[in-house]
Amino acid sequence: MADTRVRIGVQLQPQHAPDYGLIRDAVLRAEDAGVDVVFNWDHFYPLYGDLDGAHFECWTMLGAWAEQTSNVEIGALVTGGGYRNPDLLADMARTVDHISGGRLILGIGAGWNQKDYDNFGYDFGTAGSRLALLNESLARIAHRLDVGNPAPTRHIPILIGGGGEKKTLKMVAQYADVWHSFADLDALKHKSGVLAEHGETVGRDVSQIERSVAWPGADTAQDFVDAGATLFTVGVNGPDYDLSELTGAISWARSHRG
Repeated sequence: MADTRVRIGVQLQPQHAPDYGLIRDAVLRAEDAGVDVVFNWDHFYPLYGDLDGAHFECWTMLGAWAEQTSNVEIGALVTGGGYRNPDLLADMARTVDHISGGRLILGIGAGWNQKDYDNFGYDFGTAGSRLALLNESLARIAHRLDVGNPAPTRHIPILIGGGGEKKTLKMVAQYADVWHSFADLDALKHKSGVLAEHGETVGRDVSQIERSVAWPGADTAQDFVDAGATLFTVGVNGPDYDLSELTGAISWARSHRG
């Protein structure tokens, strides 16, 4: 793996918090607790609870987090691939990379929540068309990052979220530094094998791609590590942003850092 150390992320879901200060405070508390990565998500409406409730935009927030934090990596889990021109997205990422001093992870996926598309005027299309757009976007993002002036402070890690075996995992093999699988243990094992096959096709050693999953709990986390996962992310909802599960995950990970 690119990083065999077990890392812990938190996804501070930017929903149900009518005061942005609640999110700002949660970021501070997460960093103080020792988390490795702070993620948000790229949606325009809450995904559960009151579906028309309070919500904030992803990338504006990442710019603020870049200034607010000093140690953690930051990113979206994940950016909707169809919501922004990919060259613009790459330039946004390059800028946030500089603001943060080289702590951005560029997370991206094909997108799936039709309400976001319909209400903001994007073409929802089909699963196939969204995946095709993602594939095109990844190539454009890679090019734009290569030609940006000033160049990014580091190679900005690309995180791809998804587990489709024919198309998504091929994109992971070709472009990703981190793969967030959204998979249970058995699926992670199976899809890792499929990813290895795609790696052979595109000529890449996929053992260098970090495996990322949702935090499964301390009772089964070691099983996921044994299957190759090294990044666990705890999802936390507003408005309270209770970090008790996160602190438990951090304690578990510290005991596995040798």
